[in-house]
Amino acid sequence: MPAKASRAAFGEALLDLGARDERIVTLDADLSKSTMTGNFAKKYPARAFNLGIAESNMIGVGAGLALTGRIPFACSFACFIAGRFETIRISVAYTNANLKIVGTHSGIAIGEDGYSQMGLEDVACIRSLPNIGIIQPADEIETKQAIAYAVEHQGPLYLRLTRQSLEPVCPPDYRFQYGRWLVLRKGHDVTLIGSGGPLFNCLEAAKRLEPDGISAEVINAACIKPLDEELLVQSAGKTGHVVTVEDHTVSGGLGGAVAERLGDLLPTPIKRLGVHGFGESGDQKGLYAKHGLDPAGIAASVKKFLHR
Repeated sequence: MPAKASRAAFGEALLDLGARDERIVTLDADLSKSTMTGNFAKKYPARAFNLGIAESNMIGVGAGLALTGRIPFACSFACFIAGRFETIRISVAYTNANLKIVGTHSGIAIGEDGYSQMGLEDVACIRSLPNIGIIQPADEIETKQAIAYAVEHQGPLYLRLTRQSLEPVCPPDYRFQYGRWLVLRKGHDVTLIGSGGPLFNCLEAAKRLEPDGISAEVINAACIKPLDEELLVQSAGKTGHVVTVEDHTVSGGLGGAVAERLGDLLPTPIKRLGVHGFGESGDQKGLYAKHGLDPAGIAASVKKFLHR
């Protein structure tokens, strides 16, 4: 299976699911070409709404449609979604509206567009709200299954998708389960927990650590909220060291969620890898390397963390 951006897989899944369920509608803020809902709008023009550059209005309209029985997907760049936090807080979380919020172009891997377009704080914002689950799929197969699940899920969800193509990491027989994680590689010295864009780099880093005698367990944390507490405790208890890897600020994202729960359940040494400070303009590989989210950077951080 070739590499594919999760936003592209989302667009394909939406088209397929929309043919089977007339309740599905899309809302966009003048970015349907980028969020990949354009084909859905062409096929089902009466079920696709472009609200213009007015994301707060889009989220409000989406919540209203959800409360009248539709299954709306409100889509924009992750940075613009997070910027409408107050509307999400009241119109979506507080009402428990069955709205699926889709944030594409997440993280520094969007590259040359620079910080103003990078969703680096979106998980932290939305994770603070009751009711809203957060899913960040790691490849095409997981994305399509997560979107199918989102249609059936009762209540609001935030789906965090990429601009860049993602190498396949899930096995062919993979089945997405909400609130459950997947061990992609077993190990006993350190647990590497990633999701979305950097997850493939975690697997590559694990290969680099092998010659140094370090056995890394790699976990796909597709659900950032709720966490898979059972697998988290099981793996952390086995390895004794946890490293989280995310294309998001180190504050309040996957690493923050894992640290909070481990602090309550099983105090464990933890290293959080992510973006420090603001993003910047540059190519994807260069930015991942600068922030230590490439295979070499992850492997180096693990060795330093383990004093090896």
